Formats: sequence, structure tokens, C-alpha cells
Amino acid sequence: MLTDSSISAADIIRQQREFFQTGKTKSVDFRIAQLKILKRAVLEQEQAIIQALKADLNKPEIESYLTEVLVTKEIDYALKNIAAWTKPKKAPVSLDFFPYSAKIYPEPLGVVLIIGAWNYPFQLTISPLVGAIAAGNCAIIKPSELAPRTSHLLAEIIPKYFNSEYLTVVEGGVEISQQLIAEKFDHIFFTGGTNVGKIVMAAAAKTLTPVTLELGGKSPCIVDTEINLEHTVKRIVWGKFINAGQTCIAPDYLLVNKKIKIELLDSFKKCLKEFYGENPAISPDYGRIINQKQFDRLVNFLQDGEIVIGGETNSTECYIAPTIIDHVSAASPVMQEEIFGPILPIIEYSEITEAIALINSRPKPLALYLFSQNKDLQNRVLQETTSGGVCLNDTVMQVGVSSLPFGGVGDSGIGSYHGKAGFDTFSHNKSVLKNSFLLDLNWRYAPYQGKLPFLKRFLG
Repeated sequence: MLTDSSISAADIIRQQREFFQTGKTKSVDFRIAQLKILKRAVLEQEQAIIQALKADLNKPEIESYLTEVLVTKEIDYALKNIAAWTKPKKAPVSLDFFPYSAKIYPEPLGVVLIIGAWNYPFQLTISPLVGAIAAGNCAIIKPSELAPRTSHLLAEIIPKYFNSEYLTVVEGGVEISQQLIAEKFDHIFFTGGTNVGKIVMAAAAKTLTPVTLELGGKSPCIVDTEINLEHTVKRIVWGKFINAGQTCIAPDYLLVNKKIKIELLDSFKKCLKEFYGENPAISPDYGRIINQKQFDRLVNFLQDGEIVIGGETNSTECYIAPTIIDHVSAASPVMQEEIFGPILPIIEYSEITEAIALINSRPKPLALYLFSQNKDLQNRVLQETTSGGVCLNDTVMQVGVSSLPFGGVGDSGIGSYHGKAGFDTFSHNKSVLKNSFLLDLNWRYAPYQGKLPFLKRFLG
């Protein structure tokens, strides 16, 4: 942690720059070795990770494994593909440029800053780190102080397996984050809310540091009539209430065809009982809100509409039951900001045009979900809406596919990562043009007299 008596952010960055300048991180063999060490670290510390997440968020063990520990799959994907990613790519050159040849060389940026989030405090820190390592960078990692047990664990794990001149964890609150983002990095990768993302981007602008912002927003979920009702409900309930709704790509609100709403609500009641029992407060499979501030913010949303399922709260435990709210208007407070909790408002529509219009009247979301077997409807929603990503007939699962870039658009984020996209985020594609000494035509050299008609015929 940075304090008055400890090493400064500038000193850490300087040490990492010196290490980067040795060229060791540019070696593909070095990168592969570090990725393997990272995977070993996660596997060896699996139980400690799960315990930390339990302490911070009351995460059930299986949720911690599936959504945090399995970041190892991202490492495996990078290991499998890193040789191809790092290989220079030939670029086509037109006949006008004969006998030139061209290639694009991906090269590391240098020293990068990764600022993690509290809702998935391990995975959302390690996943971008995989891209940074694969691309050949040094990294400073700033975990979220709002998940203190996981932050402390990361601060213990990273120096146990890696040299601090290569990877360093810096703990602390807002003031430490402010110190860090004021420094000159080669890239800043931030995961969090839109308001803080603006602060990060403003600070980065002062040093012309490029940024990737993984933010959030109100991700809509459209439910058509042409569905398998049981599968639809299970997938929505799982995607919404995993991690007690504290997921950036959780369905934020439902747009339901009014013909199916009553049937859908009945199925929700049955499914929630099946998942969490009569009293989710005592279920071992249901999490808690991260802190009192977030709890109080969410409780205020319970004043909107009509609670048809759930609504129970316990301030002492930061517990909010899985809650579904009906008769919500688009102007309700619960519809004005990202919920980021276990509250699901429902808005009914008669025609899909209404649902699309509502989505398009708002900032572009991080994710959009559509449940429908109607391919024409699927194509229409894809063509007429914009979002960071789309998942058809499921929720959240798109984040686990390493071949799909993950990121937002507009207010929901800038840039993307996962798999090749993560490698590209932390790389610079250096263009290299090469000429030959075999011949040297005089058409571009002075004197120019009489050459223009030829050039117009040949190049025009």
C-alpha cells in the first residue's frame, strides 16, 4: 500500500520501466512462462480465493469457482494462441509499391495500470492481467478496496509468484487510485462505474495515456412469446440473481410481451423457490450486497412500482431478497440508473417497436438479451439496437467465450478484452514497410519536369 513512508507510485513505475527496458518481457517464451505461473498461482490459491470472496460478498463456492477461479480458462486460451498472436502478419501491398513488402508487428506497450472492480474482485483483476502478460507488458494492479479480503489476498499472492519489478499490487482507497491515475502509464485499464470512468479518463487525458473503460449500464432483456418458458425463466433468474445481482451484464430490466407476462411471473415465483427455497436469506446459494452504502441505494428502488416477488431486506446483513417489481414506468427512479443489485423491474410491451424504441432512447448498454425463437425478430433487434454485446436465448454466458471480444459502447465502455481482444488492447501494432535494393525507379525524384502526365496515368 502506498503511504508517506512507503515507495511512491512514481518509483514503482520507474522500476517497472527499467525492467521493461531489459527486453525480457518481449520474449514469447518469457510470456508463456509467466502465464503458466499465473495459472499455477490461481490453482494453488483456489481455496483462499473462495474464502476471500465468501468474506467480501458471501459468494457461494460454486459461484466463486465458475465466475472467478475459472479465469484459468482465459489463461489456457492465451497459452494456446499466443504464438499466433505474436507472429508478425503480412500486409498486402499494391503493385504501385513494387518491390516493397509490408508486415504488422504487435509489440508491448510497456507499463500498464489495471484497476479492478469489487463485484468480481478476483476475476475482473486477473482477466485483463492475462492480456497484459500475453502482450508482454509490466503491470501495476490496483484491486478494489471495497472487497478488502480479496484485495489483501491479491497483495499476498502476486509478490509470492512474481517479481515486483514485473507485476506489483498496490492497495488503498480513492486517494491511492488518484495518485496512480495521475502518473504516466502506457495504458490504463479500468473496470467500474461510468462516473468513476469519467474521472479516470479525465486524469489519463492529462498525460495522453490511452484507456480501456469497462463500465456498465442498464442492460435490457426482451422476452417474446415464442419461447421455451421454463428455460427462459431459469436463465433469466440465474443471470439476474447470481452474485446477488451485482453483475455488470446482469439483465437490468425486462421488456415483456404483455401476452405472456402473467405466465412469466408465475414461473418466476416457482423458479426462485426452486433456486433459493422459501427464504433466500438462509439459502447457502445466495449472496449479499457489498456494503451499507450500496444496500441503502438499492433499498430506495423498492419504493417504485409494485413488488410482486421478494422485497424483504435486512440492513444488518446487507441482505435484499430476489425481487421483481411490476407496474414500473420508464420514468421511475429504478429505471434511471444501473440497478446493480437483486431487483428486476418489468415493463410490458404490445409491439416490439415499443421495446426497441425504449432501448434506443437510453444510453447504449453493455449487454442486450432477447428470448425468442423467431429469427426475423432476432435479426430485427440485432439490426435496430446497439449494445456492447448480445446474447440470444440466454444471459451472461457470453462473457465466458474467449473468442468473443468483451466490452461496451458509448456510456457502457471504451475498448474490449478477453482472448485476442485482450492481447490487442495491451499491444501496439507497429507497421513496417520494407524496400529492396534490386532497383530504384526515378519517378518520385526531382527534377519533376515532364513526369506528371506519366504519374497520372500510372497512379491515377
